[in-house]
Parts: sequence; structure tokens; C-alpha cells
Amino acid sequence: RMWPQGAIFVALPLLGPILVWLLAPHRMSGWCDNLMKLPWCPPHKILLLVWTAIYSVMGYASYLVWKDLGGGFGRHLALPLGLYAVQLAISWTVLTLFFAAHTPGLALLHLLLLYGLVVTTALIWHPINKLAALLLLPYLAWLTVSASITYRLWRDSLCPEHQPQPE
Repeated sequence: RMWPQGAIFVALPLLGPILVWLLAPHRMSGWCDNLMKLPWCPPHKILLLVWTAIYSVMGYASYLVWKDLGGGFGRHLALPLGLYAVQLAISWTVLTLFFAAHTPGLALLHLLLLYGLVVTTALIWHPINKLAALLLLPYLAWLTVSASITYRLWRDSLCPEHQPQPE
């Protein structure tokens, strides 16, 4: 049974994307519409749905860890949930760098850091709650897709010869 606090844990990761969207909607809409379409890049609406689902699942996983460690606030929560908080902040930074600042190179660097943080978080969570650690695997898969898209956009911004030429 999910405690009422579980809803807070599920909703918390969604605050970052909501703030990015609220603070920079004018910067996101035109830029996202004009991005070079990559064969493996899902449509914008699918991207939003996937990010929402993944952030919600991450939040639920963090709730499972919090609950299994006895809830509340204490030193025993510092490493597993502190590491999660750091990777969540880096994830929000990636969204800001990519969608609001339009800097795919910086976003890519942060994505690589984020990948390592998520792997570390999963390894630390595994002895606490195996399901919570497993729930981070879709996030890792999505980060792989995101990094490939971001890398391609960064590369194309540096090397215009890779961009499709008008016929």
C-alpha cells in the first residue's frame, strides 16, 4: 500500500520539467519544431509522454527506497536519496540546457554525467530495494536514446556538412 507521501515522491521529479516549460515556453516551441528530424527521434508529444512516465516511475522508485529505509529524515537516507536528488537536479539541468538554452553540447556532457549517476544510484538502491533499482533501467535506456539524439544535434551544429542539403 502506497502511503500518502508516495504521491509527493511521484510528483516531485515532474517539477523540473514543469518549471522549464513555464520559464521558457517561447524558447522551446519554435526550436523544437525546427530540429532536424532524426529517424530514431520520436515526435515531440511522445517525448513528453515518455519523460513524464519515466520521471513518475523514478519518483515511485525513490519512494520505495525511502519507505524501506524507514521513512522520515535521517543520516541513513543521505546517500541513497541524496544521490537521487543530485541526479534529478542534473536531469533538470539537461532539460534546461537542451530545450531552453539550446546548447546540445553542454546537455550532452550533463547527460554523460547523469548516466553515471543513475547507474550509481541503481547500484546503491539494489541492496535496499531491488524493484526500485530495476525501475531505473527504463530511465537508463531513455538516457541512451536522449544522448544519441543530443550527440547528433551537437555534431550537426558543429559540422554543417552532416546536415541535409535542400534539393
